[in-house]
Amino acid sequence: MFPDIGKIVVVIGLGMVFVGLLIMTADKTGIHSALNWFGHLPLDIKIERENFKFYFPIGSSTVLSIILSTLLYLFNKFMR
Repeated sequence: MFPDIGKIVVVIGLGMVFVGLLIMTADKTGIHSALNWFGHLPLDIKIERENFKFYFPIGSSTVLSIILSTLLYLFNKFMR
């Protein structure tokens, strides 16, 4: 049981390192401009007033949920 948990933690950690490296190099490689659409999807609610800002990213959260669910499904499928 514990060796399986250890493998999962290592894979998640490596994934986080990879994502962190992508974020750190986003401005230098041009990835940042390719991801400008994220956060500006049709279901993202953005209200700005004089002294008030409200942002509720329903569309971005849905896309992120689909991507993460797919990745976790594939991860689970290949780990068994």
